[in-house]
Amino acid sequence: MGRVIKLMIIDDHDAVRRALESRLRRIPEIEVVGCTGSREEGIHQALLLQPDVVLLETKRSDGAGLEICRRIARGAPETAVIVLTSYEDEQERHQAFLAGARRYVLKDIDSAQLLREIQVAQAVRSTA
Repeated sequence: MGRVIKLMIIDDHDAVRRALESRLRRIPEIEVVGCTGSREEGIHQALLLQPDVVLLETKRSDGAGLEICRRIARGAPETAVIVLTSYEDEQERHQAFLAGARRYVLKDIDSAQLLREIQVAQAVRSTA
């Protein structure tokens, strides 16, 4: 087994965020180092903690998802941002990649595939 991946979750939907955190804490290859719904707290924690991966829901009630992605990508370039979203939106997908996201996946993904996505994003980050 490789090293544990430090991961942070930023999603402004409380129930979804808590369920995702609970699900990911059961995966031994992942250490959840932060979990928040707040835009500013999320950016602050990501820049301070410099996790390997940030899971980010871009469809936020404040409309700031892509801005969060840009600020993390710019301020913590070693951190891989994965957009983990409720439904696919091709324009948002394109904008997310332009903002610095490494992956764009849907929330209905199973845990094994989500772990693979996290590992791929982290591996790409490590070689970038």
